[in-house]
Amino acid sequence: MNLQDFEAQYREAMAETLNDLQTAVLLLAQVQHKILKIGSSVQHISERVEEFIADQKAE
Repeated sequence: MNLQDFEAQYREAMAETLNDLQTAVLLLAQVQHKILKIGSSVQHISERVEEFIADQKAE
């Protein structure tokens, strides 16, 4: 393998690795957003259940 072949392989591997890293970062952002949405939904459901329980006890 000569220097030009080595350089070409190095650049290709680096480009692929950086693309993979970028994909992982974007996926992480999507997961974080989904976790926030789920947390908000759980909190909302919990509040509604607590209100229902309080209403039932008051009757």
